[in-house]
Amino acid sequence: MSYDRNLIRETMENLEKNNMKPYFCETSKEAVELVKSLLSEGATITCGGSVSLKESGVFDLMKSGKYNFINRETCEDVEAVYRAAFTADVYLMSTNALTRGGVLYNVDGNSNRVAALLYGPESVIVVCGVNKICENLDEAVKRVKTVAAPLNTKRLHTGAYCETMEKCRSIKDEKSFMCDGCSSKGRICCNYVVTAQQRKKDRIKVIIVGEKLGF
Repeated sequence: MSYDRNLIRETMENLEKNNMKPYFCETSKEAVELVKSLLSEGATITCGGSVSLKESGVFDLMKSGKYNFINRETCEDVEAVYRAAFTADVYLMSTNALTRGGVLYNVDGNSNRVAALLYGPESVIVVCGVNKICENLDEAVKRVKTVAAPLNTKRLHTGAYCETMEKCRSIKDEKSFMCDGCSSKGRICCNYVVTAQQRKKDRIKVIIVGEKLGF
């Protein structure tokens, strides 16, 4: 996938200004090796449901047996996994969008993912394909409503409006307020989190990968 190196450079500079540690990897293979270098063997790690982690190979690394991986896919008590994330050494995830200004934008239904991003784990590693970089927050909001949410509702079969219509019902003339949406029971857009400048420097590490990953 082609990408704008100047855009990536500026995004990384702004992540640094926001006290998040930026990295760039040309390929997923390089990203897996980088993640490995950021994890200590035996560390307690967990993650949310992330297509990017699976497509990149990071999820396979997590399952390798080198770590104490709290895996919600193999645990009967998913709520217990959600809560265990707060005491994990490292939480791994992707992001719905990353802006040129070095801001993460994430929208969740259960909100276990954004909760762990905000507080709890000592370290958070975000793996982000270049396809998720947006010019600004307005574009990030639009991306969720027209790309991330529709594809995730199809993946999860939630029955939300955007699963069949392929965009949020609030979209009118390509514009919509952040929190507007449907009233479906299967709505996955419930909590909206903008992650800007951090107090704890480098707790959040953002690995930008020069490939298309996830939704």
